[in-house]
Amino acid sequence: MTDIKFAWTALGGDPARLAGLTTVPREGALEARLPVRQLARACVGTCALAAAELAARRAGHAAVPGVRIDDGAVATAFHSERLLRIDGRAPVAFAPLSRFWRTADGQVRTHANYPHHRARLLTALGLPADSSVQDVAARFAELPALAAEEAVQRAGGLAVALRTAQEWRAHEQGAEVAARPLVERERPDSGRPRGLPTLDPAVAPLLPAAGLRVLDLTRVLAGPVATRTLALLGADVLRVDAPWLPELPDLHADTGFGKRSATLDLGTDQDGFEELLGAADVVVTGYRPGALDRFGLAPQALIARRPGLVVAQVSAWGAYGPWAGRRGFDSLVQVATGISVTEGSAAEPGALPAQALDHGTGYLLAAAVLRALTERSYDGHGRWVRLALARTAHWLTDGIRPVPAKGAPYEGPDAWLAETDGPLGRLRHALPPLSFAGGPAGWPAPPVPWGSDPARWHGGGGPAGR
Repeated sequence: MTDIKFAWTALGGDPARLAGLTTVPREGALEARLPVRQLARACVGTCALAAAELAARRAGHAAVPGVRIDDGAVATAFHSERLLRIDGRAPVAFAPLSRFWRTADGQVRTHANYPHHRARLLTALGLPADSSVQDVAARFAELPALAAEEAVQRAGGLAVALRTAQEWRAHEQGAEVAARPLVERERPDSGRPRGLPTLDPAVAPLLPAAGLRVLDLTRVLAGPVATRTLALLGADVLRVDAPWLPELPDLHADTGFGKRSATLDLGTDQDGFEELLGAADVVVTGYRPGALDRFGLAPQALIARRPGLVVAQVSAWGAYGPWAGRRGFDSLVQVATGISVTEGSAAEPGALPAQALDHGTGYLLAAAVLRALTERSYDGHGRWVRLALARTAHWLTDGIRPVPAKGAPYEGPDAWLAETDGPLGRLRHALPPLSFAGGPAGWPAPPVPWGSDPARWHGGGGPAGR
């Protein structure tokens, strides 16, 4: 419970609320050298408690529904992208060029699942587009690890040198991350107060985010996990991508439950975006810090144009320090922060049993949005919350005291899997791990094909009356 209390209070939550939370520990869930099970339980528990709190607030109830977190459900949800099956087909995990490579003095890990990242990686290495794994391996073997990291990053690709935890703590970015709170929270809004839309008290306990509109500008994986969770709780979630930047199909299927999916060119259709913003309650972004600012999407600018808006941001390395503008993914953060060495060795690096930084940060991001909405219901003002995978990693490595697992054994995910038919086929998928009295058991709709919806809210969605 100590870990949940830390996360809950980091969101500004009342510690007294924790009395209504119970856990079902399961030995063997998310086994690792680091306390991954505790991290996962804390992130999901905090999110469920934030949902229950908002449900009580919108229903006009003083008592917050009880929350129950089962390690089995949490472990299954943290493997959701791996457990997904589409008409019986297993998902594609990592592309051939997304892996560790030996360098002249160490190792680097790259991420090249997206075609544009693969192209940038090869450009940085001075290799042609049809280069093989063997070609890339030979080129990396000629380079020092840090030089390879810098060359690929300068080209807009993704590569990180393998570091120990001690080396990361001594790194300028590691020090910047460690100095920040787990969740950064601000209330910059000074415009006209705007409360939450009214909600039928009979609906609020079931779907605490019903009637709220969430503009989802995120990419794999933490951001989409957060917005998938908000969709579970009843929000109208509209994911918007650039027309030329499709999401990886399997990850879209995993994180698209309950959402609609549209495309919009922010460079040529600013009016279309402003119409969406004018009726939004929440905007969630998952791009590099500052990457969307040129479109007027900096948090302060968004809240100035839409008073009362909740803006949530997630990034790999944080919006500070020398790596603030760098791209990153869970696997790379594990490598940079020493997690890979801890879970394996410097010679044979390992990995966490799940993309726990992505999933954990995703549930914390959803929790931060829910708490911000609860706070807005009292004062009508907007909020800005920000998380980073690297800061969640710091909590895992330096902030959680490992406790031996107790309880019934985790016997696998089967009890927390379901099958759903939809436009993408028959999907086997993980059930949501959030559980509070009266809360939803599943998403309102299966995922739709990427970019198949119009870029507008249900019912027209103009700002009038909202």
